[in-house]
Amino acid sequence: MDSKRLELKVGLFVFVGLALLAVAVIQFSKGTSLFRGTYTLRLHAVNVGGLKERAGVLLAGYQVGSVSVIKLADDERSVTILLSIYKNFKIYHDARFVIEQSGFLGDEYVSVIPTANTLPVWTNNADVECQEPFNLQEVARSAAGFIQRIDDTAKKLDASVSDLQRVVLNEQTLTNFSVAVSNLRTFTEQAMGTIGDINAIIATNGSQASLAVSNAVVFSQELDRLAGSADLLLTTNGAEISVAVKNIEASTEILTNLMADLQSGKGLAGTVLQNQQLSTNVQAIASNLATATANLNRLGLWHFLWHKEPPPPKWPTPAPSPREGGQQP
Repeated sequence: MDSKRLELKVGLFVFVGLALLAVAVIQFSKGTSLFRGTYTLRLHAVNVGGLKERAGVLLAGYQVGSVSVIKLADDERSVTILLSIYKNFKIYHDARFVIEQSGFLGDEYVSVIPTANTLPVWTNNADVECQEPFNLQEVARSAAGFIQRIDDTAKKLDASVSDLQRVVLNEQTLTNFSVAVSNLRTFTEQAMGTIGDINAIIATNGSQASLAVSNAVVFSQELDRLAGSADLLLTTNGAEISVAVKNIEASTEILTNLMADLQSGKGLAGTVLQNQQLSTNVQAIASNLATATANLNRLGLWHFLWHKEPPPPKWPTPAPSPREGGQQP
């Protein structure tokens, strides 16, 4: 009798232990608890990466459900993931679903990223879009292509450096560069010598330079005073200057009219200019007047008033020639 009780106690203890172990496994595993109700969300993704069934669903880092089923979609180009979400957690329409990974080599899970929490909320069997997970192999392939492009660029750069050394950094170019540096050094030495000479000139002729500057200052002051005097002259004699300018304008107008009359033949001067015969007579009269005035200046006025013409000389009468009817001696 005692052995039967002992067996019964041992069996009951084992049964209770197994039951508690099953409850603990279910409670602390990634699966859905038997004592909490859930609703399903149909998550559509292009690629699930390494996501497994019974993986966790984390809302802001807190587990709110698990992945129940992963299957190929009807179009056979995407994957449908069934999420079992605990009923006491609401997921709003503006939340983003992303497949992420715990650490660098950890398990993947579905991350729910809330934003503004705008209504409505997702309900049972709602269809939700999921972002494509990070694909390390794709990144590696892209990195391999990038490294290949870097290698090609390095080869081109190496070829460019070789061409540069061949074309630019050859012996002739380096020689020319050395000559240029030498010439530049000579030029700088000459420039320094010139600057030293200029400093010596300034040092030895400082008084003359100061006197010249002083004279320039005095000259500028005199110019300033002259400008002030001219300004004062223009201010005090502005009316007279205006009258003089107007008189000059009137004289210019009169001369213009006079020249126009001369060209058109009006008046005595115009007639003389237009009539060739009259012009010739006037020139003759002017010539005679010039001769008369010249003689008057040379001989004087009294010579012309009292001068008498001398009688013609009396020449002796020649004897008659015998041939002209005279007697022969």
